[in-house]
Amino acid sequence: MNKNIERFYKYISIDSQSDPKSDTVPSSPGQMELGKVVVEDLKEIGITDVVQDDHGYIYATIPGNVEGVPTFGLVVHLDTAVEMNGKCDNPQIVDYKGGDIKLNDQFTMKVEDFPFLEDLVGETLITTDGTTLLGADNKAGIVILLAVADHLLTHPEIPHGDIRLAITPDEEIGRGPAKFDVEQFGCDFAYTVDGGLIGGMEYENFNAASAFIKIQGKNVHPGSAKNVMVNALRIALEIESMLPGEQKPEYTEGYEGFFLLDVIEGNVEEARMEYLIRDHSIEAFNQKKEMMEDIVAFLNKKYGDNIQLEIEDTYYNMREKIEPHIEIINMLEQSMVDAGVEPDIKPIRGGSDGAQLSYKGLPCPNMFTGGYNFHGRYEFLSIDQMNKAIEVIIKLAENNVKMHQEK
Repeated sequence: MNKNIERFYKYISIDSQSDPKSDTVPSSPGQMELGKVVVEDLKEIGITDVVQDDHGYIYATIPGNVEGVPTFGLVVHLDTAVEMNGKCDNPQIVDYKGGDIKLNDQFTMKVEDFPFLEDLVGETLITTDGTTLLGADNKAGIVILLAVADHLLTHPEIPHGDIRLAITPDEEIGRGPAKFDVEQFGCDFAYTVDGGLIGGMEYENFNAASAFIKIQGKNVHPGSAKNVMVNALRIALEIESMLPGEQKPEYTEGYEGFFLLDVIEGNVEEARMEYLIRDHSIEAFNQKKEMMEDIVAFLNKKYGDNIQLEIEDTYYNMREKIEPHIEIINMLEQSMVDAGVEPDIKPIRGGSDGAQLSYKGLPCPNMFTGGYNFHGRYEFLSIDQMNKAIEVIIKLAENNVKMHQEK
């Protein structure tokens, strides 16, 4: 087993799932635990300035051998998604020859459901056993950073400037950049290494908000409920029914935004709902928020001001912050070509630390890791594509020197 796979297995065995109900930074102790392991691994390969601060953020430098070139950064995150258990103790290596992939007796990853599997014949994949997340999002990114650092430190003939590394907590709950020290990071620009399939590069993402709804009902015995009972759960269903049916994640793609009913719970007396609101267009994003407000206002008139709504913006589309620095996209695109990878520029149907960092003054587009099917039991990683991501970043370091010297 090679060093990259060994590191990946070690990292995914540590439960670093973030916790949206926690107010601490990081939101879970497992992220600090994983961070300490990564710090020691960085030191072992020869990084001398690595630090992990009190909030779990890790900063380090791959020292350059060429002076006077821009310093760029690479950003990944420690935490895994909240949808499933994030501690993966039983990953499976598959030398993929085609067809469905059995995870366990209950769950099979079927080509019928995931037709892109046909494009991966001949690649080596790591899957789950069907009971947990894999953790490729974003522990594959951590492995990539260490592999790049290891390679550049052991190959001093490759010209490159200083490259800064940052590993953040709580990206999956939208708090990754909350305590990020952009000034200390000291970069002209950066890339999050947090994408999916090979060639992926993104500098557009959703505008994002969360809507929190509380409904106060009135519960009485159902035998004497006529003209008295107000069923909070039925009001919740009414809210959902008034939102456009075609604007749900399962019916959208590309630049199409959506409303996602993420949580619904309660009883006749009280109910609670949480929505994710997403759109690439700021105009459509604002219209979606206004629609939610109008629905609640209408139902408050109908039922007597018993619905509370709070909408919180989470992050915004980074495009307007990246386009003035389009040369960093062009450089990544050229680096992919140099590594034999066909660039695939698409909008992110999600968000990233890079979106918030771009609004903090650090232009920060995203690139691929070789991971697929994030946030569920069908998550897997292509080792071949992860290795290509490493190669692309090494080319990026070279091109940063070359393109600066050509100016």
